[in-house]
Amino acid sequence: MTKETIKDILDTDGELPLGEDVARAASAWRDHLEHERGVSPATLASYERDLRQFLGFLKHELGHRPCLADLARLDVKTVRRFLSARRRAGIASRSLARTVSALRTFYRWLESTDQLANRALAQVAMPRIPRTLPKPLTVDKAAALVEGDSDADDWIVARDVAVMLLLYGAGLRISEALGLKRRDAPIAGRDVLRIVGKGDKERLVPILPVTQRAVERYLALCPYPLAPEAPLFVGAKGGPLSPRLIQLAIARMRDTLALPDTATPPALRHSFATHLLAAGADLRQIQELLGHASLSTTQVYTEVDRERILAVYDKSHPRA
Repeated sequence: MTKETIKDILDTDGELPLGEDVARAASAWRDHLEHERGVSPATLASYERDLRQFLGFLKHELGHRPCLADLARLDVKTVRRFLSARRRAGIASRSLARTVSALRTFYRWLESTDQLANRALAQVAMPRIPRTLPKPLTVDKAAALVEGDSDADDWIVARDVAVMLLLYGAGLRISEALGLKRRDAPIAGRDVLRIVGKGDKERLVPILPVTQRAVERYLALCPYPLAPEAPLFVGAKGGPLSPRLIQLAIARMRDTLALPDTATPPALRHSFATHLLAAGADLRQIQELLGHASLSTTQVYTEVDRERILAVYDKSHPRA
């Protein structure tokens, strides 16, 4: 499938997999996700692609472009045939689960706007997703990574160190760290950040003095004047900093510091949580610091720590 958006599909000449009323509904749904719900561009692109694939499947099943009446008649068996076809195409469970989520969101929106009501998708079980544990770094490895070349006068090195300290020292997501404005810079006098994370969930995050000093150093070396409303972290040409540049900076440090391939920006956030838990922090406190809506999301770190404990047991117990 191509990566064109629903709007691009509507603008394309030739036969389309959309009836006119479905085309209007899909376009309005996209606008709703983007402008009212503030869905990220990556999620928006994925949802659009999921909807297009579903509508293309329906077109093949029906022999004509599906209209809203066809969507209203959708049954559970058709949904399961669609998911089976996607699985035969090699789509993993995690992607299938996202597809079901996207289609449920679309149908809920159709119902909320009084266009149709159909609960077939709600009756289909979500694909079972294998539980994967985060891969934190050791305390020494994490410390070596965030320290970087802290004595260098290169402002880009200072920037990268400041960003990584926000990930490991405050548990921020990379998007949250790069979304900070200059006015919110965690420098001396501001030892708490107010972060709005996923689902617009707001939390207060304490900032360590070492992180404050790193941000101050970056601001002192940055060659660009940063307006209060401008991004705190900028790229080499003064524009907003891409997460990819932080990923590449960490990748370059792997060989130098003998870091594993799992050393990534998310691994620093995982390390933040795991190291706090190992030091005796309460799970509820870690949940608040990470901005998790559900405690069950945070509980995965107890399994990470359990593996560490068992490894120590196997290594140390005289009868192991």
